[in-house]
Amino acid sequence: MLTFFTDLAHYPFLVNAVAAVLLAAVAAGVVGSLVVVRRSTYLAGAVSHSTLAGLGLARLLQRRFGIEALTPFGGALLAAVGVALLVARLTARDRNRSDTVLSAVWTGGMALGVSFVAATPGYQDDLMSYLFGSVLLATGRDLAWMAGLDVLVVATVALCYNRFLAIAFNEELARLRGVRTGFYETLFHVLTALTVVLLVRVAGIVLAIALLTLPAATAGFFVRRLDRMMAAAAGVGAAAGLLGLAVSYAPGWPPGATIVELAVLVYLAAALWNRRGRARQNL
Repeated sequence: MLTFFTDLAHYPFLVNAVAAVLLAAVAAGVVGSLVVVRRSTYLAGAVSHSTLAGLGLARLLQRRFGIEALTPFGGALLAAVGVALLVARLTARDRNRSDTVLSAVWTGGMALGVSFVAATPGYQDDLMSYLFGSVLLATGRDLAWMAGLDVLVVATVALCYNRFLAIAFNEELARLRGVRTGFYETLFHVLTALTVVLLVRVAGIVLAIALLTLPAATAGFFVRRLDRMMAAAAGVGAAAGLLGLAVSYAPGWPPGATIVELAVLVYLAAALWNRRGRARQNL
């Protein structure tokens, strides 16, 4: 761990990695709390796995057709938002079973991404980093994208906080009181998609869902207000991210996987502590 903090002052790529982890933690804390409260974890999973289609399409256009306008990060963003809008449309007012829709989107997005990757010439090492995460490769351009998405996500949640709160705990009552639940449901789906794209850069497609939900679930054991849960979740995510970077650096472990492993350990410890506290109250 000491090697990491020593090298941090000398290597810009480590500074970029730290910045990426902190930026991702902010959006994950805010949106992840909504995801946990609304029990929408599978929505996040479907969106994250569907980003492979956008990543694969962007790389296919670059390598085979010389079209450089769409970057892998941009492709992931377009795919995630497109999937979020599609899911919101198909599941509005219970028109279709949400589990069926999410399963179709989840598997279809992954299958399409695999096909795009297979059709792309050359070895796709960069796409593999998106699949399993490689925060150490974050560039200044990536950080600019992440900062912009952070501002958009936090500002939107702040402006619509009361509506999101009402829908999260009693959607039917919110509808009766005149809240445009359909609009805010769609907005929630889009915010989830944007946050997933941020997390894919840190932990990869496979592990992004863990960083979205585990810090928020951990915070939920200790706070009861949604706004405090968001702040605490951002703190837990940032701490797990920084510690994961420090622990994984010297031995050369995958940083994304290490960050998720620490997030899991923190969640399990919090769950056991919470269970122990409840057992004492029942005595």
